[in-house]
Amino acid sequence: MKRIILFAFIVLSLQAYAQEKQLIEPPKVDKRVELLSIVFRLAGNTEYNATFFKRYTDKVETHFSAYKEHELIKFARLLRENNGISYEAVVSLSVILDDNLNPMTDFSSTLPDKRWTKNDANKFIKLLKAFYKDAECEKFFRENMELFKEISNRFDSVYKTLDWNWFQSFYGNKAEENFNIIVSPGCGGHNYGPSYTLPNTKKEVFAIMGTWKVDESGMPIYEKNEYLPIIIHEFNHSFINPLLAKNEKAFEKNGNEIYNAVGYEMSQQAYGSWLIMLNEALVRASVIKYFIDHGANETEIRMMINKESNNGFIWIKGLVNELMKYDNQRNIYPTLESYVPELLNAYKDFAEKISQIDAQRPKVESIAEFTNNDKSVNPQIKTITINFDRPLAGKGYSVNYGSKGQSAFPKLGNIHYINDNKSVIMEVQLIPDKEYQFVLTGQNFKTEQGIPLKSYEVNFKTQ
Repeated sequence: MKRIILFAFIVLSLQAYAQEKQLIEPPKVDKRVELLSIVFRLAGNTEYNATFFKRYTDKVETHFSAYKEHELIKFARLLRENNGISYEAVVSLSVILDDNLNPMTDFSSTLPDKRWTKNDANKFIKLLKAFYKDAECEKFFRENMELFKEISNRFDSVYKTLDWNWFQSFYGNKAEENFNIIVSPGCGGHNYGPSYTLPNTKKEVFAIMGTWKVDESGMPIYEKNEYLPIIIHEFNHSFINPLLAKNEKAFEKNGNEIYNAVGYEMSQQAYGSWLIMLNEALVRASVIKYFIDHGANETEIRMMINKESNNGFIWIKGLVNELMKYDNQRNIYPTLESYVPELLNAYKDFAEKISQIDAQRPKVESIAEFTNNDKSVNPQIKTITINFDRPLAGKGYSVNYGSKGQSAFPKLGNIHYINDNKSVIMEVQLIPDKEYQFVLTGQNFKTEQGIPLKSYEVNFKTQ
């Protein structure tokens, strides 16, 4: 009897260990995500029209091309043109549908994305059900079931590399959100992180991973160095977002001060508020901490910190150091939440230092050939001269696309400094009646002391 009891205890212990180890369900291809990616592919959305995984997209085109004028596809085009339904707004609707394509909410209080309206979402779903039948979607998914299984199996190597227990150990508590990994052959080169919360349930968070590389046989490759940091990043949100939400008021003052200094860099990454910025900063610092704990060398860590600093998170090194201090004092701070008072003190210091740095940052003083936002620039001008309020180091240039993308970026020639490095001349070729936009950033525009330029967006239109 004792042996039986002991054996049962061991079995139960192993089951508990396995359940604890598998905090997240294995990745899978989700029919709902694929269905909506197909719909908006047919509607002409650029982001859903990639052909990286041609073996799959050819199957989509072969099966569905005859339905490009279906009532649903026409409506999807209108939604894109009038409401901007694209990118994450598409998959945000897909994950809130059940297996029968019924919404898990009536959309009165929970919309999948701010670009959707209740009426549009309901009309879209009604047409989606008709399309599912008319286009024989079930047949398509059934025929590709084995392909989807193979895709999931190929992503499994990334999933199995993750140390899921690190998260619970590091934060000292379980995630306050449910986390789901979806592999999508239809999302091409994009990854998305939609979420939703239904009444009296945990928030559901998704990491939807696109597919952008294939091997010689045309089957997808999911490289760990590309996908692993993304999943670690997204799963960290499941711990950090609720933590900062509980302490929002306490962080607000210093968060606002920092956002005032780096708001442009944040807005370019769609981080429109100080709270989103602080969530992202702590998530990114936690990603770096994960890699420190898993053997990353000093060069790799320095590269990660420099990358985040160039993204505008110039206090990231100090934040990583705070996480190190926390983890080295777990006898005093059993959870990251218990360390919040120390993080608040650190953020007071970050805000003061960043405000001081911001005051020292070089700024654009003027543009010689026209004023910024001019709508009648002579298209015959051959140069754009940027004047700064102080000398720069003169060791490089960083001129990037703005929010309008590559199509609005002027054709540039030679770039060189003049006026003791207080001005930069950019040779340009412009065409008439065209809107232009570019951004000068501090990645390479810096003072001799290494203080980066405050990002400056230039907009103009030629006659």
